[in-house]
Amino acid sequence: MLMADPAVLRNLIEQYDALRSLHAENGGAQARRRMDDIVYTLCVSTGTRDIDAALIAARQQLTGARTLDDSLLAT
Repeated sequence: MLMADPAVLRNLIEQYDALRSLHAENGGAQARRRMDDIVYTLCVSTGTRDIDAALIAARQQLTGARTLDDSLLAT
């Protein structure tokens, strides 16, 4: 299975949390559309079908993510 870039996942989670704290799901059309886009992208990126599962999967992937890719340094 392909894994999303940790920076992308982190950014999506941050955007989701920010919009959720602003209650974007109850806001204007543009805010709802942005929230829907982030939810969709998180679900696709984690191979899940709902936001709760997507957030759990993304956070699990982030805890296992390496902070430095040293694959090019190996000899």
